Amino acid sequence: MDSEDRDAIAEAVAQAESLTSGEIVVVIDRAASSYRTVPVVMALALALFVPWPLLALTATSAPRIFLIQLICAALLLGVLLWYGRAGRFVPGFVKRRRAHDVALREFTARGLTRTQGRTGVLLYVALQERYAEIVVDTGIEGKVDQETWRGIIEPLLASAKQDLLREGLIEAVGAVGRVLSSHAPRAADDIDELPNKVVIL
Repeated sequence: MDSEDRDAIAEAVAQAESLTSGEIVVVIDRAASSYRTVPVVMALALALFVPWPLLALTATSAPRIFLIQLICAALLLGVLLWYGRAGRFVPGFVKRRRAHDVALREFTARGLTRTQGRTGVLLYVALQERYAEIVVDTGIEGKVDQETWRGIIEPLLASAKQDLLREGLIEAVGAVGRVLSSHAPRAADDIDELPNKVVIL
């Protein structure tokens, strides 16, 4: 995503916030986790099986078996780290849970819990996990049902899948603004409490 895309999304945030006292922050995460521990554990676990056929079928000495085991572990680690990049060995539910945890952490880190009316909204997208989530503060949470947020997230994910992330985010931000305008309309003395820029992780 280039600077032009980020500027267009930031402009969409500014327009959406002109309708509401809510604060919208967009965070785009390239990957919620590297998931490197999974290939490492797999390589070490597979390497544990290397000595057994050597012990059963050959008269190879223990030091030589240990050396062979180390070489196999290193080769397995290299192959599995390469093939397992982008979390190929990680189940989808684990990826979604990891992305959800990052979204909650970013919600706090971006100051969304410190807005005046507790009306902060985080729009979080994890690209590698193909995951998106809307996290809201207590001033909005009980007023909007999850089905409404899901109706914003699903088209966003469909757009991202078609490589139209910018368009999907602009539409999603506008939809969030319209929802917020119904439940937290803009007050006469409202100020912009948080930056509108897109956060890239």
